[in-house]
Amino acid sequence: MASLMELKEIFRSADAVCFDVDSTVIREEGIDELAKFCGVGDAVAEMTRRAMGGTVTFKAALTARLGLIRPSYEQVQKLISDNPPQLTPGIRELVSRLHQRGVQVFLVSGGFQSIVEHVALQLNIPTANVFANRLKFYFNGEKYAGFDETQPTAESEGKGKVIAHLKEQFHFKKVVMIGDGATDMEACPPGDCFIGFGGNVVRKQVKEKAKWYITHFDELLKELEER
Repeated sequence: MASLMELKEIFRSADAVCFDVDSTVIREEGIDELAKFCGVGDAVAEMTRRAMGGTVTFKAALTARLGLIRPSYEQVQKLISDNPPQLTPGIRELVSRLHQRGVQVFLVSGGFQSIVEHVALQLNIPTANVFANRLKFYFNGEKYAGFDETQPTAESEGKGKVIAHLKEQFHFKKVVMIGDGATDMEACPPGDCFIGFGGNVVRKQVKEKAKWYITHFDELLKELEER
């Protein structure tokens, strides 16, 4: 097992950094915001808590939550325009600094492609670097028709599969995963370093198990300045 010092060195010399999105890059949980918008907020928030704590499989929780919400295409678009996701303080500066250093930045999320792509645009991250779940709608574009279950991010171990794919495709030697939840921690390995993030919400299991745990992105900016 790598020591904290070794993890910091991996971060400083990483080829690629993957960020979780909900409660990490943005302050809120996108699926909970969509649920509130669609009038089923409380029931879905409880399911999210169980999923993030690692007590049920991610796919089972996602299926159950979306079965309750059943969002239309129009509702998803209206949520983004009326209540755009709020970036976590420090993330814009951190991503910009990583880009300056030639580090590839990816958003790897169990949330929804349309919301995550909106976040990516704000951070100058190419949409090709977004891995997230795709909602499906019936041909008239209105009613919810499920989600694309073939996406790796629909599974509990999906973020690890994305990292393995990135390593194979781009020949990255060191990939870092940063996030607040159990699914982020499980992505290492194949990720080379996991950094737990508790700036928006603290997941007990992650805080206890992560070798490196931060509560503000300034801590990572300082690490980059060390070199």
